[in-house]
Amino acid sequence: MSTDQSSEAETSPRPAGRSRDAEPSPGPGAGSPDILAGQDPPTPAPAPAPNPDGSADPARAPHGGSGDPAPAPHGGSGDPAPTPGGSAERASNVTTAAGPASTVGDSPDPVTAAGEPAPKGAASTAGGVPTIDGDPDDRAVPEKTPAGTADPVDPSSAAEPPSPSSAAEPASPSGAADPSSAAEPADSAEPGGDTGSGDPWAAFGPAGEARPSRAGRVAHAVYRFLVHEWTLAALASLVLAVVMTWPTLRYPLHTIPQDIWDPTLQAWQMAWSGHALLHDPGQLWQSNTFYPEPWSFAFSDTLLGYAPAGMLGTGPVAALLRYNILFVLVHALATFGGYALARQLGAGRIGAAVAGASYTYAPWLLAQDGHLHVLSNGGIPLAFAMLARGHGWSLRRGYRPERRNAGWAVAGWLVASWQITLGFGIGLPFAYVLGLVVLVSVVVWYVRRFTGAGRRPFGWRLLGADLGGGLVFAATGALMSIPFFKVAELYPYAKRSLPEVDLFSPPADGFLIAPAESRIWGAAHEQARAALPWHPEMTLLPGFMLYGLALVGLVFSIWTVRQRLFLAAGTVLALLLAMGTKFHGGRYTYVPLFEHLPGWDGLRTPGRLMLWTTLLLGLLAAGAVTALCVRVRELAAHRVPPWPGPWLRLVTLVPLALVLIEGLNVTPHPVVPEQPDALRTLDGPLLVLPSDQSTDQNVMLWTTSRFQPVVNGGSGFTPQAQQATRDVTKSFPDPNSVEYLRGIGVHTVVLLRDRVAGTPWQTTIDLPVDSLGIQRQDVGNVVVYRF
Repeated sequence: MSTDQSSEAETSPRPAGRSRDAEPSPGPGAGSPDILAGQDPPTPAPAPAPNPDGSADPARAPHGGSGDPAPAPHGGSGDPAPTPGGSAERASNVTTAAGPASTVGDSPDPVTAAGEPAPKGAASTAGGVPTIDGDPDDRAVPEKTPAGTADPVDPSSAAEPPSPSSAAEPASPSGAADPSSAAEPADSAEPGGDTGSGDPWAAFGPAGEARPSRAGRVAHAVYRFLVHEWTLAALASLVLAVVMTWPTLRYPLHTIPQDIWDPTLQAWQMAWSGHALLHDPGQLWQSNTFYPEPWSFAFSDTLLGYAPAGMLGTGPVAALLRYNILFVLVHALATFGGYALARQLGAGRIGAAVAGASYTYAPWLLAQDGHLHVLSNGGIPLAFAMLARGHGWSLRRGYRPERRNAGWAVAGWLVASWQITLGFGIGLPFAYVLGLVVLVSVVVWYVRRFTGAGRRPFGWRLLGADLGGGLVFAATGALMSIPFFKVAELYPYAKRSLPEVDLFSPPADGFLIAPAESRIWGAAHEQARAALPWHPEMTLLPGFMLYGLALVGLVFSIWTVRQRLFLAAGTVLALLLAMGTKFHGGRYTYVPLFEHLPGWDGLRTPGRLMLWTTLLLGLLAAGAVTALCVRVRELAAHRVPPWPGPWLRLVTLVPLALVLIEGLNVTPHPVVPEQPDALRTLDGPLLVLPSDQSTDQNVMLWTTSRFQPVVNGGSGFTPQAQQATRDVTKSFPDPNSVEYLRGIGVHTVVLLRDRVAGTPWQTTIDLPVDSLGIQRQDVGNVVVYRF
């Protein structure tokens, strides 16, 4: 029974000064003292007299009347109003095996519980039902009361019979009482005098609490926000990300995680998108690199969703700082998203934390620390969590129409759209999975509605949110795909082939091998990694602890057997797809998708589908850990004395700790080469030599001061014209190369002294060029040629 409910007898005013406990209760089911004594039952008490103006006295108005309503006992904006005579309104008590229960105004739905999170180890109530750890299915047992009644009514709470004079007094013809007959308030009597209620000490009772000031209400709202479950989850995810990615933020202006190649390319991508949208949005896809190639920004995943961050600051130092901050934030978002999804599906807090941590810090992801577009996956579980919340659905509790919320559905579609803008390498499989989920949901909804399973309400507002949000998601994907289809049309050799997919497809034992960046397993698996053809994409261990927890979750879990089998089937399917062509040549798994699904032929690394395997393993593990938490609370609650309780609860944190330990890293953080001074002043188009895939990625970062056009550029493929330029300029400076560069519009060449070792320029960098009709100038550690 919720504390919002109280005995109906309490709605009648009690004489001032009389306490409910002043007289002993005759026991459940007994009548009032007058009836027990054989006297006639009392007549009902008269209604309180109205004010002279004919309106009801707000202080006397019953709850829900025309006066100011009494604040709600929990979650309201004020404190509970005291009953007459200063005694607090009686509320029913709920007890559980684990101790006193707390009450929230609504069931603690994992994503949008409006109340404060229940304290650990204490029971809570959802919608009047006692729960454990915020899970309405883990019900505690309330105290029994007589059937058909509320709590036993105390005889003292019964209405007092009216005095003879008041009973005999006729009502006014108009139905309104005479103003002069209204009783004087008790606090108007002199101290020690008669208050009119027979209790001379009532005036000394405590006064009602004053309404809190505006500042007090604001402070209380801020406090409630700061201690809310989702605020704490977000802060914990952020702190955990800083610790688990350390030392990324130790020297964020000079170092970068993993290596100085792909990360510098992605630092340039974010800088370029912000620069282009600020200065010339129409030229977004015609970047300053790969001159004079068109649509060059679509040569690889773009991270376009981070463009707002790219608008802040200019130059390589700002680009490095931006990259390092986002590197930490994407880990925090992935943890928070995994936590939110597991909570929405029905897992407890610790189980959801295991799901979020395992999804973010799986050992195999350490090999992807140089690929920010792969690590930027937090929008996937977060979008699913928001969409499930908006549709009132969870894996554990099914479809609950009363929990529908169109706003959350819209938010889910917007997050899904943003996830697509970060790149199709991760976003394309996500789009297909989301489309499959929508299709299956629609079919199941109609089947259950029209096959006698009962009417399943949906609502026009939610339907509009889905249609609008789905259109935004589809439009975003379509607009993002246009440049990539243009690239595929202009550069047909850029398409991936099945032999290339086979090169990057991991063998089955790759799912048991950790990358070199793993602090726990890196050294132990060195020999196993050496046997892999391309170990950065084939060391796919999600964690031995995660494997173990998922196996336990198949037999011991809060999920039903059918749900466990569904999660296990999805895990196996994702695992087989991640093997690419290594599972029976991919004839029944990866190859049909590669050949028939639009855009899938642009994916050459099947192992990255391990992301879905990790997510599903985390949900299985969350079910097992949540079941463990429930069992531990039950054991702790029944112990006498209960001192082992806290120690048992600490046991529930062991799986989380072990998952995080397996995610510890030894990722290198090399110092990024400094930008040559000449690139801060030179105009383009220009060529920086030597030019190759790795060096060009550094050059791209160096152009973020002026974004001058450069021939250099690194991506997932090399345009034929760029390769021709590299071949011709190997003999630079000579008449042939100078003439070729003039022909494509390049009139400036920068030669890097610290990169010429082992190249043809090692012996020609200091030779005179007067006979060629070009100018040569030493600027710092580079040589600049103008012609």
